[in-house]
Amino acid sequence: MTAPRTKARVAILISGRGSNMTSLIAAARDPAYPAEIALVLSNRPDAAGLARAAEAGIPARAIDHRRYPDRAAFDAALDAALREAGIDLVCLAGFMRILTPGFVEAWAGRMINIHPSLLPLFKGTHTHAQALAAGVRLHGCTVHFVVPELDSGPIVAQAAVPVHEGDDPDSLAARIIVQEHRLYPAALALVAGGRARLDGGRVVIAGAPPDGALLSL
Repeated sequence: MTAPRTKARVAILISGRGSNMTSLIAAARDPAYPAEIALVLSNRPDAAGLARAAEAGIPARAIDHRRYPDRAAFDAALDAALREAGIDLVCLAGFMRILTPGFVEAWAGRMINIHPSLLPLFKGTHTHAQALAAGVRLHGCTVHFVVPELDSGPIVAQAAVPVHEGDDPDSLAARIIVQEHRLYPAALALVAGGRARLDGGRVVIAGAPPDGALLSL
C-alpha cells in the first residue's frame, strides 16, 4: 500500500499585520490543501500578524533583526529557525527585509513571494502610485519564486484588475488586496502540490490553461 503523501510544511515570513498570511492559513484548513502552515516568523516583535497566527494555533515567533550586527547574521538565525522546524517551503507575505544572496540561494526553488504589481512592471515599493503615474489600464499582483535580484524571479501566477478613472493608490490597493488573498493560496497550492515546477528561468504548470497563467479580471 502506498503511504499517503505528506503535506509540505510551510513557513510564512511577515513584518506587519499579515493579511496574506491569514488567507494562507485559512486555505490550509482544508484537508485537501497540499500544504500545512507550520511556522510564522517576523523580524518585528510588534508585528500584529504574530498574534493573529498564534490565535490560529500556528507556532509564531519574532527574530528581531535589530539584535544582529548585519544582514548575514540575521539571515543565519532565520535559516536556523526554518530548518529546526523542518520547513519545506517559505512564503514571504509582507516581509520587509532584503534577504542576502546566500539565504536566497539556500532556499532556491523553495521560496515564493507576492508582489503588488504585474511583474516585470513596477518593481520595488509604491507600486500602485507607479502604475497610476504610468497610465496603465491593468494593474495587479504576482506570485513568483524568489531570486537574489529584487522582484525578478520566475512567475508562478498573476491576477489583474482594471484601473478606473479617478483611482488613487488607496482605491487601487483595496481592489488588488482582494486578488492577493485569492491568488497566493492558489499559487502555493500549485507549488506545494508539485504542479508548478521550475524549468530554467520559467515556471511550468501541469494542467494549466495554454497561457500558463491564473488571471482574474
